[in-house]
Amino acid sequence: MTLPTKSPAIQITAFGGPDVMKLVDVEVGEPGPGEIRIRHHACGLNYIDVYQRTGLYNNPLPLTLGMEGAGIVEAVGEGVAHLKPGDRAAYATQPPGAYALLRVMPARNVVKLPDAISFEEGAAMMLKGLTAQYLLKKTLPAEGLHAGDFVLFHAAAGGVGLIACQWAKALGLQLIGTAGSDAKCRLALEHGASHAINYRSEDFVARVKEITGGAGVKVVYDSVGKDTFERSLDVLRPFGLAANFGNASGKAPPVELGALAAKGSLYVTRPTLFTHLSSRESTQAMADDLFAVVLSGAVKLRIDQRYALADVGRAHQELEGRATTGSSVLIP
Repeated sequence: MTLPTKSPAIQITAFGGPDVMKLVDVEVGEPGPGEIRIRHHACGLNYIDVYQRTGLYNNPLPLTLGMEGAGIVEAVGEGVAHLKPGDRAAYATQPPGAYALLRVMPARNVVKLPDAISFEEGAAMMLKGLTAQYLLKKTLPAEGLHAGDFVLFHAAAGGVGLIACQWAKALGLQLIGTAGSDAKCRLALEHGASHAINYRSEDFVARVKEITGGAGVKVVYDSVGKDTFERSLDVLRPFGLAANFGNASGKAPPVELGALAAKGSLYVTRPTLFTHLSSRESTQAMADDLFAVVLSGAVKLRIDQRYALADVGRAHQELEGRATTGSSVLIP
């Protein structure tokens, strides 16, 4: 019988601000059926972690935070055939628990990490890259997306945004990005955005209409929520799609169905990554698509912030203060 191993981890016992996160030792045992044990080399930092810390997304307590990581598989449980001890691996998955050196977790959404992709890149790319994948490839307006089409992407200088800028360019799309400073706008342009709008100094609705000659865009990808979503409907062309996939400024307000008719028979959706990752087969297919575009060089991972696991409080403060660009990782 193998005795449990101690592992440092970031846990919360109450919902609240960054101060509720504590570095503790947890026991990590052997994987059961359908599970693996992984030793992280890097863990991803994402806005969904903030939602779970504050209780916006409710989870049972105590809770180890974190949805994304990369490292080495140490052991596999019964029925796990796609991974073996010693494999380099990465994931974005439910349930939370990535803010740790070691964890036992379901194997379904864990995939082998190509040798040419570093652990830090793996930890920085899975949740954000798979999000960009399902948005640009699966969350599509009724008329589809084709080379030359305009799309609007809010928070274009963030982790998901910079991947989306590059991927959209590779698909031939004209991505209009918004960001909160001129420096962040330049970053979006450097990563493939066709146009960038500083929403603090410009009216993004007026600028989008100007850029598109009054036609509007086919789709808006909005992870900001409360501050942007209602006005995002005003930049859509008829039959356009507004996709809200995050709440960085708070929950998006309710939508009056009659307004969708008046603004041009619009569509609204609230997708989540984990619906798309509902099976091992879909997870693998999406990961293969992401790995291929990264290995081709069309999408480059930008890791602008690295934090020790013990500095997770500062990491969350900077993330919530919109002081980060690109992706961030925690090093356990």
